Amino acid sequence: MLEIEVTRDTAASDDPMRFHVVVHEDGSSTEHEVTVSAADLVRLGSGRSPEAFVGRCFGFLLEREPKESILRAFDVGVIATYFPEFEREISRSS
Repeated sequence: MLEIEVTRDTAASDDPMRFHVVVHEDGSSTEHEVTVSAADLVRLGSGRSPEAFVGRCFGFLLEREPKESILRAFDVGVIATYFPEFEREISRSS
């Protein structure tokens, strides 16, 4: 069973927002440090909370690669570098 835990680092500045993400699947887990700019959240988030947006970003990534292949630290703005369809698909409501 897949579980994505997203925790916002409230001690960090608000821009960029910082998150700690743990992905649990098949008895193992990976940990990731992720940043999101306020501008990217407004542009791509479709009204989602920051935590829900980051969770959806991980859902997008996990549809395309195993959790072990996801970078350990990154800004969501780089996802489109690897997956050109990211911005189009992530901004859809769901």
